Amino acid sequence: MAYTTIDDPSAYFQIALYNGTGGLNLPKVVTNDGVSNLKPDFLWIKDRGAGYSHALFDSNRGRAKVIYSDSTVAEASSGTNDDLVSFDTDGFSVGAPSNANSTNGGTTAKVGWQWVANGGTTSSNNDGDLTSTVQFNSTSKFSIITYTAKNPIEPLDIGHGMGEVPDVVIVKNRDRSVAWGVYHKDLTSPAENRYLSLNSTAQESANSTVWRNEAPTSSIIKTGESAILNQPNEKIVMYAWKSVKGFSQFGTYTGNGKSTAEDGPFVYTGFRPAWVLIKPVDATNMWIMFDSKRKPFNSELVYSIYANSGTAEYAGTSYHNCNLYSNGFQPYLTDSSLNGTGTRYVFLAFAEHPFVTSDDAGSIPVTAR
Repeated sequence: MAYTTIDDPSAYFQIALYNGTGGLNLPKVVTNDGVSNLKPDFLWIKDRGAGYSHALFDSNRGRAKVIYSDSTVAEASSGTNDDLVSFDTDGFSVGAPSNANSTNGGTTAKVGWQWVANGGTTSSNNDGDLTSTVQFNSTSKFSIITYTAKNPIEPLDIGHGMGEVPDVVIVKNRDRSVAWGVYHKDLTSPAENRYLSLNSTAQESANSTVWRNEAPTSSIIKTGESAILNQPNEKIVMYAWKSVKGFSQFGTYTGNGKSTAEDGPFVYTGFRPAWVLIKPVDATNMWIMFDSKRKPFNSELVYSIYANSGTAEYAGTSYHNCNLYSNGFQPYLTDSSLNGTGTRYVFLAFAEHPFVTSDDAGSIPVTAR
């Protein structure tokens, strides 16, 4: 049985579905419907019906600053009533589409994935070679880290404030058009000499100038002199997670090329996933996102979104399906994006509900969808 310290994942992660207003009747208020109220600190929005870029916001950088998971471009700044207007007590409000059409462009369907850090309250961290700005949630083990790199350039230790070694780090240079960097503990060993690019289909790359071939520690993330995360006087943002039993898991699986749902590789998480992001390590293909809001029941229709592409949601039956169960997920169909024979994948997963809650040994397991 999998027990957890988080009985209600909706206090730390939620998904909101809404339709745009095309920039009319503003602001458009999006309210969450989970058990708990959730004010997001990291908000990732994608238009489901149109080819708009993903829009990522966080409360370290402020509601006016947007970056795009499917693009290398630098951070953009929005006006007071544009794009993301506010992080709200239980959701968020969007305005006129300006730098981020996914927020409220047209009247098409949208999705907003939301994580809690520390309610927007940051602290200065001096564990590394410079002062980083950190907000960390000690329950969900999620940290948002921002810093300005030194001049002249040098390898840097960046304090992350987590007190534990992060399993996943996602980083973007805010001031430069350069690739995203992703560290995942299950990249090919040594993982600290590998990285993936969130904006790219490329397989993992070996590059000692990103993490400088040194693993993160319980206090610092070690960077090299790559423009991805370290250029003189340029601002950087990092998102870092540590797995929490029953709430989040960051792992790996190997595809078997089987085309039917019951024969694909089953990935045990210990919770019913709300959101899963998958990328092949040793094959060139998409970052694929599934969630339980857009696809509340397992079916032949896929409802996948690609983190590295602004294309609309794919709702067909031909490619990369994935079923979400009470204690894990099961990819199937035969393409290499999700289930290629012998292809290795890394994933990030967050819970809709723990498989078993923490109250006592007699807890009733969550049912399948």
